[in-house]
Amino acid sequence: MRALKWALALILLATIGHAADTPVLPNYAEVRPGVTLSFPRDHGAHPEFRTEWWYITGWLDTEDGRSVGFQVTFFRTRTSTDQRNDSAFAPKQILFAHAALSDPQTGHLLHDQRIAREGFGLAQASMADMDVTLNDWTLKRDANGRMTTHAGGKDFALDLGFTPTQPVMLEGEEGYSRKGPLPAQASHYYSLPHLLVSGTVTRNGRKAAVKGTAWLDREWSSAYLAPGAVGWDWAGFNFDDGGALMAFRIRDAQGQALWAGGSYRDAKGALTHLAPGDVAFAPVRRWHSPRTGTDYPVEQNLSVRLGPATKEWRIAPLFDDQELDSRAGGGPVYWEGAARVHGGRGYLELTGYFKPLKM
Repeated sequence: MRALKWALALILLATIGHAADTPVLPNYAEVRPGVTLSFPRDHGAHPEFRTEWWYITGWLDTEDGRSVGFQVTFFRTRTSTDQRNDSAFAPKQILFAHAALSDPQTGHLLHDQRIAREGFGLAQASMADMDVTLNDWTLKRDANGRMTTHAGGKDFALDLGFTPTQPVMLEGEEGYSRKGPLPAQASHYYSLPHLLVSGTVTRNGRKAAVKGTAWLDREWSSAYLAPGAVGWDWAGFNFDDGGALMAFRIRDAQGQALWAGGSYRDAKGALTHLAPGDVAFAPVRRWHSPRTGTDYPVEQNLSVRLGPATKEWRIAPLFDDQELDSRAGGGPVYWEGAARVHGGRGYLELTGYFKPLKM
């Protein structure tokens, strides 16, 4: 009997030890319809979701009459680290950021990036409002709604302020934006188009004043891409008449749309949400990257059905070589560039052309 008790005790200890060695993975929050976005809270971080981003793109006009594009993006990712690990060094939340300057005179992107685990006052994202810090890079929103950022490195630096001129544009169904055939394949998503930009760009130690317009995208999700999806084409444009357009398609390995959508807000402020059948991207011209060998459809026809009518725009890049290689910071290779359409300026993003995108 004693031997049996010892045997049972050993089995119990082994079971407990095995259970203790089994990591407790995070229980990611799920994006659901019917959730009302609340501000300023939803300008801040949502650490219970797998990933999110604060994405600002735009055009800057220099004092000598030239136009350049820029991107500043902060990302937060909740990793699959064992949730029982209470060490301050455990990388449960990772923050990383990209900044890029698109200058036709340079002929290619100037790019820099940062990455760090959250904590120690060096990398943090507030849940109360937009306030993200990653070492010396920052993105903050003040009580009046104006946002400021500092980002850059040895080749350039951006010190910019963004003043909203229009209300928040809720994407999808009141901020619930489907990205695939299953309801959970979605993001909470809003945009702030027509931001007025002012500030400085520093190049080669020289600081120059700039003005322009920009677009902020905010998304958070735990299941962004459906199985079989390799990437997306995304476009956001501020029109000269005050209108705004966001359109995207999620692609499969054959280049066909698995899902599509977007929003169009006209000059009077009337908002139309775009269903998958309302959006079509048609490549017109491709650019071949000499560095990665990737072909990107940098010039496209974008068709958007608005009720009984269909509007078409030809998307043309400010210049072709706007490929961004973020592999040194654990990110993907993608094309992110300033682009024009008739009557507007904005950005085109092309992911999953180099390799299938992993979220």
